[in-house]
Amino acid sequence: MVLHRPVEPARLRRAQALAKGNGISLEISKGLIRQKLSAQAQLAREKLKDSKVADLIAANQAAVGEAQTIEALRLTESRAAHAYWSAWRDLQVMFPKKDLSRVPDHWQRFGARISPLTGSPRLSVNPPNAMLNYLYALLESESRLSAAALGLDPGIGLMHVDTDARDSLACDLMEAVRPLVDAYVLDWISREPIRREWFFEQRDGNCRLMAPFAVRLAETAPTWGRAVAPIAEWVSRELWSTIKKPTRSQAPATRLTQTHKREAKGVVDVPASTPPKPTRICLGCGAPIIYGKNFCSSCGVIVARDELIKSAKRGRIVAQSSEAQARRTETQRRNANAQLTWEKSGQPKISDEVYRDEIQPRLADVTIPTHNVGAERVRVIRCGHSQRATETTCTALVDTCAACGLSF
Repeated sequence: MVLHRPVEPARLRRAQALAKGNGISLEISKGLIRQKLSAQAQLAREKLKDSKVADLIAANQAAVGEAQTIEALRLTESRAAHAYWSAWRDLQVMFPKKDLSRVPDHWQRFGARISPLTGSPRLSVNPPNAMLNYLYALLESESRLSAAALGLDPGIGLMHVDTDARDSLACDLMEAVRPLVDAYVLDWISREPIRREWFFEQRDGNCRLMAPFAVRLAETAPTWGRAVAPIAEWVSRELWSTIKKPTRSQAPATRLTQTHKREAKGVVDVPASTPPKPTRICLGCGAPIIYGKNFCSSCGVIVARDELIKSAKRGRIVAQSSEAQARRTETQRRNANAQLTWEKSGQPKISDEVYRDEIQPRLADVTIPTHNVGAERVRVIRCGHSQRATETTCTALVDTCAACGLSF
């Protein structure tokens, strides 16, 4: 029995090898960089809140179409990258209060993307850059698998130079997905604290991930694989279009996204994929907590007590301010003037019948302030034990009724 290997992978690899000679590699690279810069500009504008950087990236994105060579395209992309990472430099990295005494100062901000150890992003010196490097490695691995699954050679690059130390096509494919990884790390460090015990520092200053934390980050690999799949299939289609005499198949198979199968069934949209949420930890001690909480039960009591003390201190300061004293003085002056102008003869006369029939029934359902009438006196009046209220008491009751909105 003779086994016939499919010709599609061979044709694709031949087209891939000839891509730099016929110019298709430049067009594919432009498409990848356009998508990357568009996502970076959106991230800078919406998440980093830096419109100036977003405009610079957008300007470089517009200049992508003018690049005539791969070298000119790399220069445009590097300019956009310089502006993009400058917006990250001053981002603060949160650690639980318990860990701060063991955290170096340069770990508490994002800093530069370029490591002082290598002059490149490799061998990062702080946790957020170490997280980015590890997630990029996962993305590169998924890109390599996607290229191989489609019959492409992961080592023959279109924009990146071919070297023995990397698979250049995988590096090309991952360019368009890098902003998704950036957004994941940015959301993490801006919303959640990270633990000191998740990282360790080598003697040369290189910051590395502890194994349990690396395992947790590795759970995001399927997300990056699903994100790079349509990119790899698009590159495959572009290369396939350069073949002069294709087989009966008008387009390469969509093994990664199953687009052809979904289109045959009338389903076009690709299912969305989101990476797993980072673990929510207490801002005080770093213990795991549920979402919606900032502190565990133990730290919450301490924080609430401290906040109450601070609020009381702020209240005392405000109460002794010049504005508060002026308001109190004005209130006292107004009350003093009201007392001076009060005339006993101008108050209405209240008979026993009016008091018994009009006032006392209404007092049963009204809370009477005790600053005008003593609490014991109010109890006696409500119970009806008083034969007749004194004129002074009646006058006070009239004032109270008027204050409560009652009339008779």
